[in-house]
Amino acid sequence: MTFTAEREQNWAGTHVFGASRIINPTSVAELREIVAKEPRVRALGTRHSFNDVADGPGVLVSTTEIPADIVIADDRRSVTVGAGTRYAVVATALEAAGLALHNMGSLPHISVGGATATGTHGSGVGNGSLSTAVNALEFVTADGGLRTVRRGDPEFDGSVIHLGALGVVTRVSLDVEPSYRVRQDVYLGLPWEAIEGAKLREVMSLGYSVSLFTVYGDDITQMWVKTRIPEGRDDVEVPDEYFGAKRSPRRAEFVGKDDNTTPMDGSVGPWQERLPHFRIDRTPSNGDEIQTEYFVGLDDGAAAVAAVRTLADRIQPHLLVTELRTVKADDFWMSETQGRDTLCIHFTWAKHTDEVAAILPDLEAVLAPFTPRPHWGKVSVVTPEQIAERYPRLDDFRALVAKYDPDGTFSGGYLDRLVLGRS
Repeated sequence: MTFTAEREQNWAGTHVFGASRIINPTSVAELREIVAKEPRVRALGTRHSFNDVADGPGVLVSTTEIPADIVIADDRRSVTVGAGTRYAVVATALEAAGLALHNMGSLPHISVGGATATGTHGSGVGNGSLSTAVNALEFVTADGGLRTVRRGDPEFDGSVIHLGALGVVTRVSLDVEPSYRVRQDVYLGLPWEAIEGAKLREVMSLGYSVSLFTVYGDDITQMWVKTRIPEGRDDVEVPDEYFGAKRSPRRAEFVGKDDNTTPMDGSVGPWQERLPHFRIDRTPSNGDEIQTEYFVGLDDGAAAVAAVRTLADRIQPHLLVTELRTVKADDFWMSETQGRDTLCIHFTWAKHTDEVAAILPDLEAVLAPFTPRPHWGKVSVVTPEQIAERYPRLDDFRALVAKYDPDGTFSGGYLDRLVLGRS
């Protein structure tokens, strides 16, 4: 077990943790002892949140030094891993066993526990968020005990995206499937007209996973289409043009360094080498950025993007890139995609802290007609009142938290301020 007393930062350096200590247990037994004796505890993963969602006034416990202990079920339909395990580690082990996950986030270096607790996602109109693969969770409770919740339990839908409010997750069980292969192609210069109205859903359905990248210029700069290869096929043909966008044999140039990104030349490879944007065997971008993301209904997506474009002149000087992705609806109480197929509008900003802070209120104002739900781990100016309006199961979640953490052992500033109504 290691202790850190000095003040540390998140991955991007946009938040300095206010906790008194950061503790890194190396076993579940150590973690249980810490939780049982500390009055206030928050769980910390790989520090990829851009706000204080994982912070708190007591101690932070990181699960990243607890062994992954990857266990594939006998029926080969699920895998159970340590919550602090990075997706890159899980994906490598699964592919070696001939298995796969249904999707991956753009960064494979994030932890399973942190990503699923906050609704992190990949893309694909038929693909749920990473959280939808969860079929069981093991929590350390406030008294140091262990509690497992499984798919089908009455409280499961309220426990998957838990924001650390129900305890410290030690083990996560994920659905898996037989391994598959994917090709990734890049198309340049998609006209804005191509995503107007109902055409947006059509564009975002061109592949198993589709991402659009823009800096709000004359067109959508790039479209990445990830095509799943049917079983028994070596490859599939893709057109040289989609809706006016031309296929390019070159790699993307504006997201990280060339040797950091996954192959985009139309070659076919294993799922874990194409679904993420960044390679699992390389270090991704250094985090010198600010990120915000808003989830709106896919049917409102075209109008929402058009609203954002009215602020293009203000956005462009501080923007690195916007990415548009889709996520299938789910039923989790605190999910950003609960109840609606979703378009995710993601902003990667330059580290212009004051300027971005000044833009966000106006950005959220133009998106307000579309009931945007900010990503739990990104920067926003959302209010507690807006959270209450946009999450119909919030009262049920608060009751669940009160049941399992009546004394607020796992509470924190962000959680109390925005979600639990405690401050």
